[in-house]
Amino acid sequence: MSHSEIKFLQGPQSRWQELTFSIKVLIEFIRGFRTLHFAGPCVTVFGSARFKEDHEYYKKTKELSGEIAKLGFTIMTGGGPGIMEAANKGAKEVGGRSVGCNIVLPFEQHHNNYLDKTVNIRYFFVRKTLLIKYSYAFVVMPGGFGTMDEYFEALTLIQTKMLFQFPIIIFDTAYHAALIDHIDLMKQKGTIAEEDLKLCLFTDSIPEAIQHLKINAISKFGLKPEKSRKSFWWLFERGY
Repeated sequence: MSHSEIKFLQGPQSRWQELTFSIKVLIEFIRGFRTLHFAGPCVTVFGSARFKEDHEYYKKTKELSGEIAKLGFTIMTGGGPGIMEAANKGAKEVGGRSVGCNIVLPFEQHHNNYLDKTVNIRYFFVRKTLLIKYSYAFVVMPGGFGTMDEYFEALTLIQTKMLFQFPIIIFDTAYHAALIDHIDLMKQKGTIAEEDLKLCLFTDSIPEAIQHLKINAISKFGLKPEKSRKSFWWLFERGY
């Protein structure tokens, strides 16, 4: 077949649908910005929605998130059950701040009961942008496809310098052993650089994770307690 005989395919190209979709996305972003504006510096915790309260991952997440909240960070999650609930609960139990950015799905979509503020989002890419926008660090707990998607999204943005070099903590080395091996393989094959390995901390230690945040988030970015923060949080809680 010669080049002149190729017939290209044609798909639907509705300008009206593209316009309405763009408007819906803009509305989602505005709703998210309005809800989370006064959240303060956050640490976003990623992880599976499927672990119950009696699971070791749930318990460890709650403990770690409580210690992070004691540093003054707001704990941000996807707002759902499982690891997300554990993180938000851990923050609330120590008197910390807790927010969620919940995705609307046919399943696993209900928000948990440990949120000071939450916003429901229909589009995954809007939700990921909001989770990243307000965060000074990311914690990756055991999870599935969604957790890996969120992790590599944040990691790619940091690697390409589209984001500041915020710390990423991968917690539970046994669960993530295959991931660690694959990252090492990428380094061996030259698809990532040696320095890219420094972008993540793989650990099983809560004290090590907390120390990492103190050095690479609080000290590095000059985060300090603010007397005016209380008044901002008062407005935040009331939806202004």
